[in-house]
Amino acid sequence: MQLHELQPTHKPKTPKRIGRGGKRGTYCGRGVKGAGARAGTRKGAPRIREAMKRYHKLRGYQFKPVTEKALIINIKDLEVNFKDGDTVTPKFLIENKIVDAKKGKTQVIKILGLGRLTKKLNIQDCRVSKVAEEKIKKLGGLIK
Repeated sequence: MQLHELQPTHKPKTPKRIGRGGKRGTYCGRGVKGAGARAGTRKGAPRIREAMKRYHKLRGYQFKPVTEKALIINIKDLEVNFKDGDTVTPKFLIENKIVDAKKGKTQVIKILGLGRLTKKLNIQDCRVSKVAEEKIKKLGGLIK
């Protein structure tokens, strides 16, 4: 056996594929040469940089709150639009346009205690403030 006849007993290791973007490789999607390929010089125009500094960097900043805002109605409006012993429901309020609501959406309605109430009313499926609750229950009304 001579030196030129020697061969390895195992297969050669396949070379690493590099430069295809992602977390490893030589170019990794940056291209070849120039400011874009260098480390730490991809900052952009000064105006863009200033805007980036001003933005909040807290998690979830870009999302709107999930909770819906309730449509507000006061006791004085109930006094005008309802008779003694009537039942107040969101459906009735929206159908009779006492409260402005989006079409096709069932909205949450909250009754606040502004104004004077002299009628006994039954309230269903509405949120009620403490002041309004006291005024309604004082006259014998029910809140469900």
